[in-house]
Amino acid sequence: MILELADIRIHPGQNAAFDEAIARGLRDVISKAKGCQGFKVNKGIESPERYILQIFWDTLEDHTVGFREGELFPQWRAIVGPFFAQPPVVEHFDLVVKSV
Repeated sequence: MILELADIRIHPGQNAAFDEAIARGLRDVISKAKGCQGFKVNKGIESPERYILQIFWDTLEDHTVGFREGELFPQWRAIVGPFFAQPPVVEHFDLVVKSV
């Protein structure tokens, strides 16, 4: 399993609209992507315009090739992209230890 971690910064005052948009984008677009095992989003307390999006993929290529180069990515960006104050910082991680 691969973890995609996206550090997202949105424009001030857009939290309520972004909360709705990211929930809709995850439900209607990301969840349909091949290899997507699930996701979660956290909002900053000290920095409320900062969000951490975690998406769990079967393989790195499911994200970097299948999703990013496929037809779903433009749909996703159309929903959430207008809120971005800057491009998200995205990194990928391998699972090392998991609690049971």
